Amino acid sequence: MTWTPTPGAVLFREQLGQTVLVADGSMAIELARRGLTERPAERYNVSHGREVERIHADFMTAGATLLQTNTLAANRYQLESSMLSARVTELNRKGAWLARTAAAGQAFVAGVVGPTGRMLHPLGPLRAEDLATAFTEQIASLLAGGVDMILLKSFIDLDELEAAIDTVRALSKDVPLLALKSFPEDGSVLAGTFPADVARRLRGHGVDAIGSNGTVGPQRMLGIIQSLRSEAGPLTALPDVGIPTIVDGVPVYNAEASYVAAAAQRLVDHGAGIVGADGGASIEHVRAIAAAVAGRTVGSAPVVFAGGKSRVPEATQRPSPSAFEQALLDGQFVSTVELDIPRGLDMSSVVDGARTLLHHGVTAVNISDGARARLRMSPIAISALVQQTTGMECITHLACRDRNMVALQAEVLGAWSMDVKNILAVTGDPTHIGDYPSATSVYDVDSIGLVRALDKMNHGLDLMGNPLGAPTRFSISCAVNPAADDLERELDRLALKVEQGATVAFSQPVFDPDVLDQFLDRIRHFDIKFLLGVIPLRTIRHAEFLHYEVPGMLIPEWVRKRMAEAGSDTERATAIGIDLAVTFLHNVLDRIHGVYLMPPFKKYDIAVAILNTLPAVGARHAQQSS
Repeated sequence: MTWTPTPGAVLFREQLGQTVLVADGSMAIELARRGLTERPAERYNVSHGREVERIHADFMTAGATLLQTNTLAANRYQLESSMLSARVTELNRKGAWLARTAAAGQAFVAGVVGPTGRMLHPLGPLRAEDLATAFTEQIASLLAGGVDMILLKSFIDLDELEAAIDTVRALSKDVPLLALKSFPEDGSVLAGTFPADVARRLRGHGVDAIGSNGTVGPQRMLGIIQSLRSEAGPLTALPDVGIPTIVDGVPVYNAEASYVAAAAQRLVDHGAGIVGADGGASIEHVRAIAAAVAGRTVGSAPVVFAGGKSRVPEATQRPSPSAFEQALLDGQFVSTVELDIPRGLDMSSVVDGARTLLHHGVTAVNISDGARARLRMSPIAISALVQQTTGMECITHLACRDRNMVALQAEVLGAWSMDVKNILAVTGDPTHIGDYPSATSVYDVDSIGLVRALDKMNHGLDLMGNPLGAPTRFSISCAVNPAADDLERELDRLALKVEQGATVAFSQPVFDPDVLDQFLDRIRHFDIKFLLGVIPLRTIRHAEFLHYEVPGMLIPEWVRKRMAEAGSDTERATAIGIDLAVTFLHNVLDRIHGVYLMPPFKKYDIAVAILNTLPAVGARHAQQSS
């Protein structure tokens, strides 16, 4: 589309950085004071337009010289939950018209665009084209509504902010553009160079001003502005008025207007040409800010260069690999055995099993995470206990079912602090099949998202790109099912896991050599180590249970017939199951990097017996256990 510069847009560029501009405050807060509390607040653009226009006018009377359209959440994804996603154009054009009417040429009007509220692929469902479509729909409506500029605000994900910037510039090369990133309320993050790193990344995108809004209060915002100032030109600072108290799910702010106004003065002194307040900012707050910054010179205080470490740790700081990872790097054939995790508090059987397997030269043991949605002790706690007690390394399974993305990352950080370095990311079985069928299955991210989080941490960052202070070095494993019903989907997901940082794949048990051969041929170009999952069958009932009742398990008919030969002779059935596993492994040994054994009911001697039949592996295990 063609955007015709408004007189306000021309004047804005002339004044930017030269005159202090005061932004208005929180539309949601002022609507709530008038009894309009439904969410999203953007609905009131069409149902209570006069009230929205009156609030804009009241903010301007209080001293605001830049009005923000009531459109922060007016994109199709944010509006879905309120059944308003079909009214994106109407809500945005009406929002622009209401602000322009109130401004009457006496204040600038910024068309506000916020994040979609959805995670980007591979963490969530949105892809680049989805973002472009949603942002185009909203931004085009605001431009058609005659706004003087576009204000991108409240973006946490820097990739999403850059996508929004690119969309604006695809629609118009000329419209003034402000890009604000929200930072976490974290002193260690803000004391370093992270905001400056963000500024360096954004300044090449053709924006008129950068800055920050929301999340942090006035004091934290000052540190952000100081860091941004060293790397950027015109700056915008719209902090929350303070940290809210949540009462019945509603944020309540208590910051005094005089305190917020004094902070605004400091922000102007340190380079913010556009100031105001965001969350919790009432008309009284804006009035106090406008009075405090009147006549003040932008950037009168000396530049403060950000100190601390860079957000990207130096390569020399990278920790050493786990023994499991080092064995794979050295080209060793590795062996892991899954331990049976009991209910309750007594983990002595787990420790004893790990100690036995260590004695027999097994590389690592697998600790599952609430398999089949059963209640078990935390796999990270068990792994730390096993490693500290026996010296045996653990492959720690971590399921996305029970934790949101914050808790998952917290768990992983805790694992690293306890020297638990080998993580197997799994999506997890749904809770309705487990001990607590009414419990909530979270699935904020799936296993692909968890792999991405682990890889980011290995580069010293969290999922949103915030620095951790130092990199981790997790061995990142994933699960794969060579016998999946939808093999193409399984291959696509494995490719994504590899792309996001997985280096090891643990397979579901496979019993059919032809199925495995087909799968290995399809992944021969994947940069990943493959560990074959093996379950030694113990009876025909065991084989039938796996085949008919466990999703993703395929036991060929000829295997079930072999197991049926034993009848009720459990000793013979066990021997047949071991023979099947040994024969299968011998046939594929040269095509896999290791074996992942799942013996029945703490029968770890079966795992050792199988491993000792493998030529080179058996000799190495015998040597290590002697």
